[in-house]
Amino acid sequence: QVQLVESGGGLVQAGGSLRLSCAASGRTFSRYVMGWFRQAPGKEREFVAAIRWSSRITYYTESVKGRFTISRDNAKNTVYLQMNSLEREDTAVYYCAADRDGSLYISSADVYDYWGQGTQVTVSS
Repeated sequence: QVQLVESGGGLVQAGGSLRLSCAASGRTFSRYVMGWFRQAPGKEREFVAAIRWSSRITYYTESVKGRFTISRDNAKNTVYLQMNSLEREDTAVYYCAADRDGSLYISSADVYDYWGQGTQVTVSS
């Protein structure tokens, strides 16, 4: 069973930075896609970024390109989301997710098999 544990959320002023971590355990992740999603109050869960574990190919939603960076540390089985130049609109609960099949449809929450519990990110003006 795969377990995903997020950390690193918190309160930050607009323009500031946070780094989220997702510690993964329970499998070898070489074929996986690891993703970050977020859900703001009253809104649907949306794709933020993803990375293919073996190739390190990355994907981003348009609104975070140039501000967020997804990466992974193979030795620590951990995925990171470095968030810079944060905006109020980035306020949400952020979730880490794992897709064991390495789907092409990496922006769809439906293809992910495992989810973390979420970590709150609040950006104040």
